[in-house]
Amino acid sequence: MSQDEPETSPVESTPAAWEIVLPDESATEDLGRFLAEFLAPGDLVALSGGLGGGKTTLARALIRELAGAPSLEVPSPTFTLVQPYEAKNGRAIVHADLYRLRGADELVELGFDEMTESAITLVEWPERLGHRAGPILSVELSLRPQFGDGSRFARIDGSGGMAARLERARALRALLDRSGWDEATRVPMQGDASSRAYERLVKPDGTTAVLMISPPRADGPPVRDGKPYSTIVKLAESVHAFVGVDRGLRALGFSAPRIYGEDLSAGLLIIEDLGSEPVVDSNGPRPERYAEATRLLAKLHGTELPGVLPVADGIDHVLPSYDLEALLFEAELLPDWYCPAIRGASLPGPARSEFLALWSDALRGIPGERPTWTLRDYHSPNLIWLPDREGLERIGVIDFQDAVLGHPAYDVASLLQDARVDASAEFELRLLGLYVRERRARDPDFDMHAFAHAYAVLAAQRATKILGIFARLDRRDGKPGYLAHLPRIEAYLARNLKHPALSALRTWHATHLPGLVPSAEPEPSA
Repeated sequence: MSQDEPETSPVESTPAAWEIVLPDESATEDLGRFLAEFLAPGDLVALSGGLGGGKTTLARALIRELAGAPSLEVPSPTFTLVQPYEAKNGRAIVHADLYRLRGADELVELGFDEMTESAITLVEWPERLGHRAGPILSVELSLRPQFGDGSRFARIDGSGGMAARLERARALRALLDRSGWDEATRVPMQGDASSRAYERLVKPDGTTAVLMISPPRADGPPVRDGKPYSTIVKLAESVHAFVGVDRGLRALGFSAPRIYGEDLSAGLLIIEDLGSEPVVDSNGPRPERYAEATRLLAKLHGTELPGVLPVADGIDHVLPSYDLEALLFEAELLPDWYCPAIRGASLPGPARSEFLALWSDALRGIPGERPTWTLRDYHSPNLIWLPDREGLERIGVIDFQDAVLGHPAYDVASLLQDARVDASAEFELRLLGLYVRERRARDPDFDMHAFAHAYAVLAAQRATKILGIFARLDRRDGKPGYLAHLPRIEAYLARNLKHPALSALRTWHATHLPGLVPSAEPEPSA
């Protein structure tokens, strides 16, 4: 699970228009296929230029790419004015030629607005359309015989959010070219709860890599003390964080993805494809694989680690501290989202204040230990089994861009109390024993009881946070699938609150969230 956050609006950039020479018709068709890569429903492509400039050639190539049909018949809609098509995934495409438009009423009669509302719309002679809101890609084509017979000149610009998309697409095309992946097929991969996107790149010979699209984060609105959510909870602002942590993990001998190509300013990475073999199966955790993942954490936590990681020449990434402010703010997601969305009522003011005060005391009471790299989402969706490697290298690790400096117990809890996988308390305890043995082998003074205290508190904080996040994903983002995991996470929270260090919070839950935590007295510590 990636750290979910409130949605923000991207900052519109204003790069200079893109001007290119198209030496022949095939170059115009290549441009059409390129532009198709980043268009989305609701976009308008305004194709302008004189007769014979290549508008229909460009439109035909673009429509064929969107439809996934290289031989699709795409006649000019000069006489019909509007021609609809169906794109891949059922999306609608509308191709309009307004050269013969007699007036705006004619578009109304055709139902143009309704037809194009959720379609990718290509319009030749767009000046006759009048003002339009929304993302607009403007392409002006003209003949340029001085560059050779059949040469054309294209001037491409964007507005309404399109300019940034166009610039990112250009950067991506350049990255693919210089990294040797320009001939690869791009296949969308399932995303996560974040705004990042992933694609699998497949070369003609079958070689694969993963394209990570993670543009710099736009600051959201201030939510407390003038700071946005991402700043408070220490989420990565750019892809620099991933690169720094990736190289740090690989330097320690762990199987983080190799980086094949990068454009740091655009937030684009081409990384090693570690595959998709999980550490779980239909019955839950695979014991051998979880044991190796536990040993990896023990080795990581037993190593003296820097807080500043090199990214590129002259560029470093400073790991932020997973401090009280961040941990407490995340705990607030339970009263803010879980209580009203799942329990059907907001907490009264005094109950909310008591909740925060109790959590503040619990977090302040965690026994100290040397801070370590806390990867934050070290759990089954982000762990890949690599059977062809040896030892700890068999655990492939991904999705660590939000890493912070924190207590080692957090990632152990993230692994052993996985939000998506059922595991018994006995299995959890067995792997906790393995972790303790591995830590003691490296440090005989490792304090097991202090670690158990920290584990209970941070596991409870994580469960509290995830209950809020999953409720928010359902209520705000329309992703009800996450609700299926709530009973498992509620059980984790109840289990963690049995620790004596959390007795006051357990009483609070029994009082204000009846049924979530039994009202019986806490069990004595082991």
